[in-house]
Amino acid sequence: DVSPVVAGLIGATVLVVSVSLTVFVWTCCHQQAEKKHKTPPYKFIHMLKGISIYPETLSNKKKINRICRDKNGAPREAGRGNLLVDAAESGLVGSEKAPDGLSAAPRVDQLPIKVDYGDELSPDQSLTPGGSKTSSPSSPGDDVTLGELTFSVDYNFPKKALVVTIQEAHGLPVMDEHTQSSDPYIKMTILPDKRHRVKTRVLRKTLEPVFDETFTFYGIPYSHLQDLVLHFLVLSFDRFSRDDVIGEVVVPLAGVDPSTGKVQLTREILKRNIQKCISRGELQVSLSYQPVAQRMTVVVLKARHLPKMDITGLSADPYVKVNVYYGRKRIAKKKTHVKKCTLNPVFNESFIYDIPGELLPDVSIEFLVIDFDRTTKNEVVGRLILGAHSAGAAGADHWREVCDNPRKAVAKWHSLSEY
Repeated sequence: DVSPVVAGLIGATVLVVSVSLTVFVWTCCHQQAEKKHKTPPYKFIHMLKGISIYPETLSNKKKINRICRDKNGAPREAGRGNLLVDAAESGLVGSEKAPDGLSAAPRVDQLPIKVDYGDELSPDQSLTPGGSKTSSPSSPGDDVTLGELTFSVDYNFPKKALVVTIQEAHGLPVMDEHTQSSDPYIKMTILPDKRHRVKTRVLRKTLEPVFDETFTFYGIPYSHLQDLVLHFLVLSFDRFSRDDVIGEVVVPLAGVDPSTGKVQLTREILKRNIQKCISRGELQVSLSYQPVAQRMTVVVLKARHLPKMDITGLSADPYVKVNVYYGRKRIAKKKTHVKKCTLNPVFNESFIYDIPGELLPDVSIEFLVIDFDRTTKNEVVGRLILGAHSAGAAGADHWREVCDNPRKAVAKWHSLSEY
C-alpha cells in the first residue's frame, strides 16, 4: 500500500521526466533540420585545374590540401607552394590564430637566454632584417618589362558569387640570378574592404607560369561590383628570405560587365606603388631598460586609425602579439587581451624580459597587430619592429633613445607597416 502523497510524488516525477525527454528530442530534431538548410559559413570556394570544392563537401573546421599533379597526371606530395583552403576562409600565409577563449596574457615573463643563437630563422617566421632585401641587378626597375597577367571575371547570379580565374602570366623578369628564373605566385585581394584575400600555389623556375586557379566569392551582390577593385600582387617565392615583389595589377570592376558571361582580361604588370597602399594605422609602445636588474619593460599602450577589416566597418577584435628576437632567432612571444569592436583600442599591458645589456645590440622586438576572428582565420593588420632589425628610421631612433637613457620609459607612436 502506497500513501497518496508518495503516489503523487512518483506521478509528478514521471511526468517531469517524460516532458523533459520530449523537449530534448524535439530540440535535437529541430537543430538537425536547421543544419540542413544553413548557409555555408565560408566566403569563397577555390578550384585548382578542374578540381572543385562544392559547398556540401565542406564543414566549419575541415581543411583540404590541394593535390598537385605532374605532367603525366600522377599525384605528387604537396609542397610549400600549395594552397591550404580553410572551409571558413582562406587567409594569407603568416596569419596568426588565437583560441576561442583567449586567456589573459601574463604581466611578467622571465626570459632565460639559453638558446643556440647560431640557429637561423625559419622561412615561416616573420622577422626580416631591414624591412626589405637589397635589390639584385635583375630586380624589376623602371627600365625592365614586368610582363602581363591574364585572368577572367564572371558572375553567378543564382548564387550571388563573383568568380575570378587567374590563368597565366607572360614575360616575368628574372628574380633569382643563380637559376636565371623565378618562382612566381599571386596574391589577390578585393578592395576596398580587403575582406577576401587569397593566393595561388607557387610555380617553380618559370617566367611563363600557368596557374589556372579559380576563386569563387559568395555573398557579393551584383549591384556592388561597380564599387570593387581587384588587386593582384605578383611575387617570387624565396625560401631563405622575404619573397620578392615583382609588381601589381589593379583592375576596377567599374569598367567590367560580366552579366553576359565570362570576361577575359590581360593587363600589364606595373611596378608596385607603395605610396598608394592604404595606411595600416599606428601603434603606441613604451620601452624601458633597467641596467642593474638587466630587464626590458615593454608596454603596449594603444593603437589608432586601424583599417576597416570587415563588412561592419570595424577591425572587429584587435590584439597585439609581441615577439622578441635575438639575431634571427625568436626567443619569446606573448599576446595582449583582445579588444572588442574598435579601430582605436587601448591595451595598457606590460611585459618584462630579462635581457643582459651586452645582448641589446642584437635584440629586436616585433609587434603584430592582429584582428581576432572566432569563425575564420585571424588576419594581421600591421607590423612594427624595434631594435636591431628596425625597418625605418623612427624605430631605430626609438631603440637608440631607450639604450642611451636607462631607467627612463620612452613612449612613441609608430606607423604600422604591411605584414
